[in-house]
Amino acid sequence: MNPTVVIGAGPQGLAAAAHLLERGLEPLVLESGDGPASAVAEWKHVRLFSPWSELIDLASRRLLEPTGWSAPETGYPTGGQWIEGYLAPLAEALGDRVRYGARVVGVGRKGRDLSVDAGRAAQPFVVHVRRVDGEEERLEASAVIDASGTWRAPSPAGADGLPALGELAAVEAGLLDHRTPSRDEAATLAGKHVVVVGSGHSAATAIGDLATVVRRDPATRVTWALRRGAVGNAFGGGAADELPERGALGQRAKKAVEDGLVTGFRTEQVLVDDGRVVLVAEDGRELAPADRVVVATGFRPDLSFLSEVRLDLDVRLQAPARLAAEVDPNVHSCGSVRATGAADLAHPEPGFYIVGAKSYGRAPTFLAMTGFEQVRSVVAELAGDHEAAARVELELPDTGVCGGSGLFDAPEQASSGGCCAPAPQLVQIGTRTEG
Repeated sequence: MNPTVVIGAGPQGLAAAAHLLERGLEPLVLESGDGPASAVAEWKHVRLFSPWSELIDLASRRLLEPTGWSAPETGYPTGGQWIEGYLAPLAEALGDRVRYGARVVGVGRKGRDLSVDAGRAAQPFVVHVRRVDGEEERLEASAVIDASGTWRAPSPAGADGLPALGELAAVEAGLLDHRTPSRDEAATLAGKHVVVVGSGHSAATAIGDLATVVRRDPATRVTWALRRGAVGNAFGGGAADELPERGALGQRAKKAVEDGLVTGFRTEQVLVDDGRVVLVAEDGRELAPADRVVVATGFRPDLSFLSEVRLDLDVRLQAPARLAAEVDPNVHSCGSVRATGAADLAHPEPGFYIVGAKSYGRAPTFLAMTGFEQVRSVVAELAGDHEAAARVELELPDTGVCGGSGLFDAPEQASSGGCCAPAPQLVQIGTRTEG
C-alpha cells in the first residue's frame, strides 16, 4: 500500500507521522530543509509563549517514551530548545520515514489533471519531489497531509499586499528584512534607527529585543509603524491573556516604544538613499531615514505546488472555507477560536488535508496545540475512525483582547478594543506562529 505523504518535518508534520504510525498507517515525511523543524531553527533564539506541556503532541510522546526520552516538564522553551528537547528526538524515532532535502514541487492525481472527474478518487496521489542534487522523482501516495507551514512566505510591507515600490531592492541591499532579527543581529543596530512594520506580536518580539539594545545604547531609535488607525490591541491582552507569557510580551513592547508609534501608516514606497531607507505612506507621509527596516506583517500560504489539487479555500484568507469563518479578522470579533478537525479541513480532493499554520492561511492566530488536535483528527479520519475524527479534544486559551474589522480604520473602535473589549481572540505571538 502506498504511504501517506506528509509535507514538512515541523511540529505538525512530525506529529502527523506519529499519529499515522499509531494507527497502523505508513508515513513518509518530506522535508525541504537539511534537518527536522528547519523553519523553527531559523528562529531558535525566540522563547515561545506556550509552556512545554502544550508543545508536545500526545501520540509523539507515546512514540518517544519507550526510547528512554523524558518530556521536559516546566518552563517556556526557545525554538532551539523545542528542537533539541522534543522535535529532533521525534524525527530520530521516526527514522528513515523522514527524508531531508526533499522539496515538494507538485501534488496531483495519477493520470488525472485538475479538470478530470472520471475515476479521480480511485487514483493514488502523485507527489513530485526535487532533491538537493537537482534530481526529481515522482512518488505515489494514498493520502497527502500538507504541513509545510508559512514561514518561508512572509507578507510584504506594501499595504496592498504586494511589495511596495523599491521594497525588493531594499531587501537586496540588506537594508530591509522580512524576518525579525536575532538578538545578536539586533545588537549590531546599536546607535541606529530601526523601523518595525507590522501590528502583530511578531513585531512586538522584534521591538522587545531592540529595547534591550536601546537600554545599552540610548542613541538607538526604534519606530513602530502600524497600518491601523490607532494602537488598538497591538499590545495584546495583558493580564487577561490565559497564556501569561503571551500577554507579557505585548506589555513589554508597549513600554519600549510608546513614544515611537506611528499609526495609519500604509507603506507605498521604499526609498534607498546613501545606505539608508525611507518609507513613504500612501498619504504622502515619510518616516525618518532608517538604517534597517524589519517587516513583520505576517505570512501567507504557498499554494504554488497545489495547482492540480482541488481545493476549497476562502477568498480572503486562503484557508479552508469551513475553517476561515473561525479565524477571519474581517469578521471574527469576540470569543475564543475553537479547535478544528478533519471536517473543517477537508477539501473536494478526498484524502488531501492542509494542517498546521498553513491551514489558517493569512490569519495570524495559530497555536501549536491547535495543530496537534488537527492532525489527531485528520489521521483518525484517514484510518476510518470517524467517531474519533469528529471528537474535539482541545479547548483553546483566551487572549483577553477583542478583534473585528472595525480596528483597521476606526480609531474610536481601535482604542477601545473593538466591539466588546473584554472578549478574547487568539493573536499570533513571537516572531511567527508555533506550528
